[in-house]
Amino acid sequence: MIIYWGNRDPHLRLPSNPSLSMNLAGLETCTTVSFDDELLEDEVYIGGVAQTGAARKRVVAHLNLIRSYAQLENRARVESHNNFPAGAGIASSASAFAALTLAAAAAAGLAFSEAQLSALARRGSGSACRSVPGGFVEWRMGTGDTDSYAISIAPPEHWALADVIAMLSAAHKPTASTEGHALAETSPLQAVRVAGANERLARCKAALLARDFTALADVVELDSTLMHAVMMTSTPPLYYWEPLTLTVMKSVRAWRTEGLPVCFTIDAGPNVHCLTLAECAEEVKRRLRALGVPETLTALPGGPARLIPAEG
Repeated sequence: MIIYWGNRDPHLRLPSNPSLSMNLAGLETCTTVSFDDELLEDEVYIGGVAQTGAARKRVVAHLNLIRSYAQLENRARVESHNNFPAGAGIASSASAFAALTLAAAAAAGLAFSEAQLSALARRGSGSACRSVPGGFVEWRMGTGDTDSYAISIAPPEHWALADVIAMLSAAHKPTASTEGHALAETSPLQAVRVAGANERLARCKAALLARDFTALADVVELDSTLMHAVMMTSTPPLYYWEPLTLTVMKSVRAWRTEGLPVCFTIDAGPNVHCLTLAECAEEVKRRLRALGVPETLTALPGGPARLIPAEG
């Protein structure tokens, strides 16, 4: 993830600023949806575990939206699996709702365009709209479903970047991203952050399209730190960083000064995304291990969300 966002509308999930992201190959959610007229209620399984409470309610609400478009009343069985930790600051809700949207829309017989699917995924999780197109993606602000969706600004092969994720904790974060977004307006820094968002996005987009790593690093780290400054000054404050998080951040900046092309960005969690050139990924991993980072995940730019034909 390159530039993050803040929620402006909890229902429509519109952003307070436009954003850019890099979809990650190899870190995936696989979701199956089947509508069945014999089901009495929706069944939701994540990682093989039946869901209740808020997690199930959120999925059912998205299914209801899709049923309304398809004029369908049947209940659904949803089975979803991640190959990476959920709720740990690796955009699991983005991946999950992009997969749910594609699978449920197809199962309901909806022939939506990529833009329509992106806008629909946004209603489940704002950042999910960016997980529908492939490669390097821009989320347009807009005012609703007709104009707030994500588009690909460059394909995965445009730039051989790598995201080396310093996994400091795989535990589910105590405050979810959605809750954090709701608190953003209580920070005295949020208005300043939003006011400069278009300028930072323009800088980031120009650096990305020109494959200028130095320029990209400067704006990526600035935007990430601004987001966390907002969270740390909200009411109540949110402190996602752990001591090792700060150690990694400071080390990454020192390594770049020494000539290693690497920068950091951090989602709502303690784990650090270390963006680097693909050819330098192994060196970044080696240095992270030397800092005491217990585990790393590495991903290259990935393609769009896609439907997988059913077997048999």
